[in-house]
Amino acid sequence: MKQKLFIAINLAVAMFLNPALAYDGTKCKEAGNCWEPKPGYPDKVLGSKYDPKHDPNELNKQAQSIKEMEARNQKRWEILNKTGKFVYDTDSN
Repeated sequence: MKQKLFIAINLAVAMFLNPALAYDGTKCKEAGNCWEPKPGYPDKVLGSKYDPKHDPNELNKQAQSIKEMEARNQKRWEILNKTGKFVYDTDSN
């Protein structure tokens, strides 16, 4: 009984400590670089059915919002320098 328990505990520890037991059949180019595409996935995504075709306007939304934020902060800074008071809502001035 003790021997079976000992073997079971050792197997459980070995499974958690040895990542080689979780090998999934990929062929690694180098250590840590084991990604492989699924069979049928194209070499180039551009123009294939996997191409996400992002809208440039959607991609530029963050850049545009950052520009608007910087413009608001510039107005706040100018008002602060003129009056000595911080004004959050610059549209009212």
